[in-house]
Amino acid sequence: MTKKPFLLLLLLLQFAFVVQAQQEPVDLEVVNRIKKEGLENSKVMETAFYLTDVNGPRLSGSSGLKRANEWTKNQLASWGLKNAHLEEWGEFGRGWDIEKSYLAMTAPYYQQLIATPKAWTPSTNGLVKAPAVLVTVEKEEDIQQYKGQLKGKIVLLSEPREAKTTFEADARRFTEEELERMTGAAEPRQRSADYEQRMQQYRAMMQLRNKVADMMKEEGAAAILSTRGGTHGTHFTTNGAPYAVDAAPALPEFEMGLEDYGRLARLLKANQKVELELESKTKFQDEDLKGYNVVAEIPGTDRKLKSEIVMLGGHLDSWHASTGATDNAAGVSVMMEAVRILQALGIKPKRTIRIALWTSEEQGLYGSRGYVKQHFGDPATMKLTKEHEKLSAYYNLDNGTGKIRGVYAQGNEAVMPVFAAWLAPFHDMDAKTVTSRNTGGTDHLSYDAVGLPGFQFIQDPIDYNTRTHHTNMDSYDRLQADDLKQASVIVASFIYHTAMRDKKMPRKELPKPRTAS
Repeated sequence: MTKKPFLLLLLLLQFAFVVQAQQEPVDLEVVNRIKKEGLENSKVMETAFYLTDVNGPRLSGSSGLKRANEWTKNQLASWGLKNAHLEEWGEFGRGWDIEKSYLAMTAPYYQQLIATPKAWTPSTNGLVKAPAVLVTVEKEEDIQQYKGQLKGKIVLLSEPREAKTTFEADARRFTEEELERMTGAAEPRQRSADYEQRMQQYRAMMQLRNKVADMMKEEGAAAILSTRGGTHGTHFTTNGAPYAVDAAPALPEFEMGLEDYGRLARLLKANQKVELELESKTKFQDEDLKGYNVVAEIPGTDRKLKSEIVMLGGHLDSWHASTGATDNAAGVSVMMEAVRILQALGIKPKRTIRIALWTSEEQGLYGSRGYVKQHFGDPATMKLTKEHEKLSAYYNLDNGTGKIRGVYAQGNEAVMPVFAAWLAPFHDMDAKTVTSRNTGGTDHLSYDAVGLPGFQFIQDPIDYNTRTHHTNMDSYDRLQADDLKQASVIVASFIYHTAMRDKKMPRKELPKPRTAS
């Protein structure tokens, strides 16, 4: 194709997009009411306070998550939503709670250290006072040099990484140029030439780590210290042992930031004697191994359409080093606020609006996958239920505290002009971008996997990837109140218009069964 016909085709497509967007009805009177309620009478930060400061960390299966399940269910019911309940999605495994945690260096001088026990690791045997030792294993033969050297010791598991100073701000917003680039076609992802070699190296590294872990248990090490990065007092955290009931026992393990870990490692490498004292008291929750989502509804009122569903949600579970504010109390608070706004305005939607707050997203989207499999279909076989035809769309929020700048269409070209029309009243609030691109990593994918319209909003990153995501700094203080208010009114408007639309949202072609090859 020559350049001029191509440019002409592009202009025609853009014109058709604008025309279709103009044809999509937008109820500006309701939009303005939503804005007034959501900006002047917002409860979003109050909800976030209860989710974070009051309920605390919400690790899957933990007592904190159970508290949050009950609190959100009751709060939604208090706002007048119907059928608020906990819905089992399947078996998860053991819950886990921290009851006590302490780590300090006692020689060559005393210094309390910032650290968090890894999830699903056991308690120490009371207060442990022991020398530290640095274990560096690059190949299997290196393991032998530590035989007989680790009994009763506190082990630093790897060489320290440098805590580099950065001259860039932790927090940022998308520029107009970045958002404009999002609207272009995404570069096709291709595996690099050395992909298989890198995968082999990764598998070999994991096998070596497992052998080192076995060696430390056999040798009788008292505890492990490790780091996944983080600076200025921040450290990342994850699980240090499986949550399955039949999981093999692990050693107590603490995760640290680069500064504290690096200090200990440097002293040891300089042959300085390092002594530590630490204690963790953790508790496994074995009495109920099931996982539960929180579900509630605003019933539809149209005789023909009330059996159809519009869904919105976000994941309620978090990691345990802080209170899971930006991941994902922010998203949950916005979705709860969106239905509160609609309820406060006395909206009578044609379709039923259903909010779902997922659990165990952090371990693999378990809550939403279980729900979708029970209600809509199995992506492995693509055997679909009758409810599959009844869902119009699902909207998700799970990328931190930043304001909404637009929406990912997830490859569904037909919804793009619809979304463009619905965003038009929010251009003055910096929400303009509609991109056909996919985005991954959270619960809308469970819907997309069975061919249902599932969407995630574009959010300003703020300090999500640099400071708060899965860290000990993910607290209420990191939430941006004005951004969450802005997001709440946009979500409320999207939900309203989806519920009132004459037709359900357009769908993509059904995916093939995942078991098919």
